[in-house]
Amino acid sequence: MSRALDTFAAWVLGVLWISPLAYALWAAFHPPEFMANFVLTAPLTLDNFVHAWAMAPFPRYILNTFVLVTAILAAQLVLGTLAAYGFARFRFPGRDAIFLLVLVQLMIVPDVLIVENYTTMADLGLIDSILGIGLPYMASAFGIFLLRQAFKSIPKELDDAARIEGCGALGMLWRVYVPLARPTLVAYALVSISYHWNNFLWPLIVTNSVTVRPITVGLAIFGAPESGVSWPLVSAATLISVTPLLLAFLIFQRQFVQSFLQAGIK
Repeated sequence: MSRALDTFAAWVLGVLWISPLAYALWAAFHPPEFMANFVLTAPLTLDNFVHAWAMAPFPRYILNTFVLVTAILAAQLVLGTLAAYGFARFRFPGRDAIFLLVLVQLMIVPDVLIVENYTTMADLGLIDSILGIGLPYMASAFGIFLLRQAFKSIPKELDDAARIEGCGALGMLWRVYVPLARPTLVAYALVSISYHWNNFLWPLIVTNSVTVRPITVGLAIFGAPESGVSWPLVSAATLISVTPLLLAFLIFQRQFVQSFLQAGIK
């Protein structure tokens, strides 16, 4: 009985989760008169995508988002790997206290720091720039913590073997720690890409022009009520914004699942 209830609840939650995407698919591929009229014989059309693509600079939005996500991920991987390696394998005064400060950052909601971050970006002259969007996120406390745990699980005997082979500290990091922590690095990269591709509030506040606006902000402005855009066009634009991530998941879903399982992220 309990198993049947669990199965039923899982199906209900699954249907609720998929319903918005299913409606977006229906509205995007059908004429406006069928957006709330679910007739199986309704004609299919791509006009909504054509009109949405022409009404807003989506290529620019997607390019901005790709550059932003790539820059943030590259900085997070470099800084997070170096910091985690230092916390995991080196002893220095105040190491535990500094790492405790890193953990404290995990308890702070990023939205709390919006005013302070905006002031800092304004002082640096980075308002309305891709660097201004990404800079507050380029050092990730979660990434440092996750990679530190992965590095601490690596046997220290490998350090001795690497030293015998003539490796220095950075050589050991590159030849021993990074390869063994690759599942964790890939899993963290997936989390980072997904989060920053969908991030909305901070980019909305710090951007003013189309030339640096990411896809989430562009989509919100495109679908604003005062713009008078119909739901089929909004649905088509929504599918345009999620298609890159969706295609990436469908193509690399096996690697995605394996990376999360090996890294232990749930």
